[in-house]
Amino acid sequence: MNVNEFFNINQNLLELDKIALDKCTEQFSHIESTTEYNQLKVLKAFIDNGVSESYFTASTGYGYDDRGREILESVMAQCMGAEDSLIRHNFVSGTHTLTVALFGVLRPDDKVLVLTGRPYDTITGVFGIDGKTDGSLSDFGVKYAQVDLLADGTPDLKEIRKRLSSDKYKMAYIQRSRGYSTRPTLTIDDIEVLCNIVKEASPETVIMVDNCYGEFVEKKEPCEVGADLIAGSLIKNPGGGIAPTGGYIAGRKDLVEKCSYRLTCAGVGKEVGATLGHSRELYLGLFSAPHVVGEALKTAVYTSALFSQLGFEVSPRTDEKRGDIIQCITLNTAENLVAFCQGMQSGAPVDSFVVPEPWDMPGYTDPVIMAAGAFTLGASIELSADGPLRPPFAAWMQGGLNFHSAHAGVLLAAQKMLSKIKGE
Repeated sequence: MNVNEFFNINQNLLELDKIALDKCTEQFSHIESTTEYNQLKVLKAFIDNGVSESYFTASTGYGYDDRGREILESVMAQCMGAEDSLIRHNFVSGTHTLTVALFGVLRPDDKVLVLTGRPYDTITGVFGIDGKTDGSLSDFGVKYAQVDLLADGTPDLKEIRKRLSSDKYKMAYIQRSRGYSTRPTLTIDDIEVLCNIVKEASPETVIMVDNCYGEFVEKKEPCEVGADLIAGSLIKNPGGGIAPTGGYIAGRKDLVEKCSYRLTCAGVGKEVGATLGHSRELYLGLFSAPHVVGEALKTAVYTSALFSQLGFEVSPRTDEKRGDIIQCITLNTAENLVAFCQGMQSGAPVDSFVVPEPWDMPGYTDPVIMAAGAFTLGASIELSADGPLRPPFAAWMQGGLNFHSAHAGVLLAAQKMLSKIKGE
């Protein structure tokens, strides 16, 4: 076992590791097949758009006539099965990207219906549903409504159809990933069902999908099954661990144009925006993304297999179909959650010596602990784990630039937590 040549892993844990790896064989094969498909899809997009080394040149000032920026957005649109896209380094986060898309499409007195229950913590302030409305959509007169999930965590299709048929909504909003909840992540098949319901019940309603953590996990993207607009972060899946910051919006051309007016200004839109030398990183990150996502998926599947062997509740299960790169492990106590994150930090390539502690992170309602020893600050495509200190004290783990190092990081997280339980 190579890992023990470098790290002193408990022998009992190594035995469970062997069992876990054996359980992953079939899923790893499926992941490889999807990775190959998506890598060829991305390669075809690069070739079809005639990507040239000259497109990596920096632009400054207004960034007029930046051919590299224009072609990158054409490549991204093709990869996402969309008519058009915005992919820019000046999106500061996934939440910022989603915010630009929401404000780009919605107008005062418009109604938005969230189909997937209460959204992720950081976006609640954007909608204005957390009591802090200053600068939110609510502050601008946009009306919010949501359809709560069923007891099993899946969308309430009957209620969604009823609400869309009885009232006029400008937007139906779908959050693909689970956020800090234990509900199942939506697969592309799930998203297609929701899109079909919206189109049947309210054809004029714009369907927007928060696609964070979901890009390149399956062979199709939401725009290919009926979504009108999607958005995500470049320090998650589509940046391939190389993009230093940024985000993207993709979808219908008219909607992307509206979003571009919010990003810059009306009448100018996506025609401006200096790239400042970041184009090469964004191109290379997008090209690398399918492979890196595959490595992150292997890490998630392995973590599920190992921690189920240790007796913890995991979601998704090892053999379950996945819609994103996130693995949820219910750890039951605050002590377990803290120990898990501290152990994972100890296996990081950057800042392994740091001992993470819970803190009141801006945008979150509870203290949050995060393990994130990453080359890019906060990059969720790199091996990381986090969770709020509230029941059921679950860790949401994601990322892994390569499976071999991520495998070691997960083992160290498990060992740290088990040592804490035993009082060592």
